[in-house]
Amino acid sequence: MKKTMLAGAAAMALAMSTLATSVKAQGVSDTEILIGSNQDMSGIFAGFGAPAMNAAKLYLDEVNANGGVHGRTIRLIVEDHAYQLPKAMQGLNKLVNSDKVFAMLMSLGTPMNIASFKLQEAREVANVIPLSAARQMLEGSIDFKYTGGASYYDQIRVGVDYLAETAGAKSICAMYLPTDFGKEIKAGAEDQANTLGLTFAGETTHKPDEADFVGSLGKLKSAGCDTIALALGLRQVITAVATAKKMGWDVNFLGSSAAFHTAVAKVPGGVTNNFYAAAGWQDLETQMDVPEVQEFIESYTAAYGEAPGTGALLGRSYTEILVRGLEAAGRDLTPASFRAGMETLDYEDKLLGTTITFGEGDHLGADPVIISQIVDGSWKTLVSQLPE
Repeated sequence: MKKTMLAGAAAMALAMSTLATSVKAQGVSDTEILIGSNQDMSGIFAGFGAPAMNAAKLYLDEVNANGGVHGRTIRLIVEDHAYQLPKAMQGLNKLVNSDKVFAMLMSLGTPMNIASFKLQEAREVANVIPLSAARQMLEGSIDFKYTGGASYYDQIRVGVDYLAETAGAKSICAMYLPTDFGKEIKAGAEDQANTLGLTFAGETTHKPDEADFVGSLGKLKSAGCDTIALALGLRQVITAVATAKKMGWDVNFLGSSAAFHTAVAKVPGGVTNNFYAAAGWQDLETQMDVPEVQEFIESYTAAYGEAPGTGALLGRSYTEILVRGLEAAGRDLTPASFRAGMETLDYEDKLLGTTITFGEGDHLGADPVIISQIVDGSWKTLVSQLPE
């Protein structure tokens, strides 16, 4: 009788333990892990978001076909906010409170991510490699925050430093969306100008749907700018550079990782040649001799009928970070075990051309800032250096 009671008590304890684990780790069942992404699939940064999700799904299909992670398949649920904050909050509420995802992956947009942190942290839903490099992505508690590389602020600081040294930049300006994203680029440009004893000569702010930059560029030209840091949508970046060239103005344009995109380089007629960008990875085209890059290009092209660009590159590599973290967490998957697993990651990412390393108190994946320039319609890697 005593053995029966003890066995019953043990079974109940096991059941309670299992229930506690399932309650704590939302989005995790015996057979599946739910991952969410609050994404721009149709707005000004859809050139990043849509192909990133295509590449993520392609990679997860491969992982799932090989048994998933510790016997669980990974299901990605994507909401399109079109780079609009109200829609992003609706999508977040659905993903976290209704779908009950375990983690968020590559959610796009600085304002959108910042507005999401309170709810995600309350539910212990990790924010894994957002498609934003703002410093706020790792501000405050980092228990549930992981980023891919150097911040916009540091990218622009390193870029201004490089152009001051190699191109004689002396008068720095900024064109930006007046959001948390844009303010980071402007702050990096202004602060580095002050640090180097240069002049921060002027700035203009813009709406996400703005398409005429003649007046703004005329203002900055009159201010004597020789270098302009950009924080605009992808199409806007191209338009601003093209407009300056039509004006006959030979000015250096510097973008962050938000402008480091295949589409910017491949504008017909070499419109964007000489454009600079500072980011945390190398362009895919610069690494065509790497077998892993060739394999990725072939598989993506076969699946979607077009060659992958920057968005797809990030989607593939950043999803691998998530999968490696889940693998390192072990079968008993909880927010705590996931954090412990992520903090063990240290490997060379052959596609990004950089090393991904996380550790306790260090949730920034790749430290260097890589400066690239468009030469003859392709990105050329110029230099890689650590922010000071």
